[in-house]
Amino acid sequence: MAKYLIEVPHENKKEACQRAVEVFLATGSHFMTNADWGCEDGEHKAWIMVELDDKGEAKNIVPPQFRDRAKIVELVKFTKADFEITVDHHHE
Repeated sequence: MAKYLIEVPHENKKEACQRAVEVFLATGSHFMTNADWGCEDGEHKAWIMVELDDKGEAKNIVPPQFRDRAKIVELVKFTKADFEITVDHHHE
């Protein structure tokens, strides 16, 4: 399984924050109900870290009304050796 960071933005308006939180909590999904929110620090986004089979599966756990705005990033850990190989490979 791969690890993904899902970032879901919403508008910088009180109503948008309330609606986003309500929608996430109403899904009943363990992933959504445990999202971390940046609203109180001026970052109107939710973040969720999940381990799933692929990006499509990660996108599908986002409530439909937020999917088109969601950003999904696959996360990896590097050892020093991995890092040197990866940097060379990605920056040729």
